Amino acid sequence: MASTSDVNIGSYIRFNGDICQIMEWQHRTPGNLRAFYQGKMRNLRNGKLNEHRWRSGESMEVLRIEVHELQYLYREGDNLVCMDQQTFDQKYIPAAHFGDAMKYMKEEMVVQVGFEGDTPIFARPPKVVELEVTEAEHAVKGDTSNKVMKAAKLETGAEISVPIFVEAGTVIRVDTESGEYLDRVKK
Repeated sequence: MASTSDVNIGSYIRFNGDICQIMEWQHRTPGNLRAFYQGKMRNLRNGKLNEHRWRSGESMEVLRIEVHELQYLYREGDNLVCMDQQTFDQKYIPAAHFGDAMKYMKEEMVVQVGFEGDTPIFARPPKVVELEVTEAEHAVKGDTSNKVMKAAKLETGAEISVPIFVEAGTVIRVDTESGEYLDRVKK
């Protein structure tokens, strides 16, 4: 067990049975009251933010999380098979850890996975991915007075809105967190 003075921003703790990452951490000494630590943390299971106060010197369970970069090979049921690029070990990562970003992922992408011991507890896809547009609606001529978007289907099967100048066969960059079009890839 560690104490509150051992915790920093970015540390992982076990709080109420869930694994949380510390987003903000402040030591406060209000007037003639006792000092305390106030922290804002993100629950890794559901993504919600939570605030809590701890007495100064209170013991807490700080977790040792190792983050590995793994190459996504293929999907098998509810898991993704990912390979460690140094040892070539294959690990099974639950697809639920990637959330909505799964629809923008394709084989051979490098992803980050956090492990507590041998158990994967979170996974992050690349922030930006390059995907090819397979289908795009035709643009209406003369409709360029403001930012006009049209529907397009990507090589992974995901559908997003793109500007009217994007055609089928164009490679674009997509933000995996928001699912928004960023720009065209110039080759």
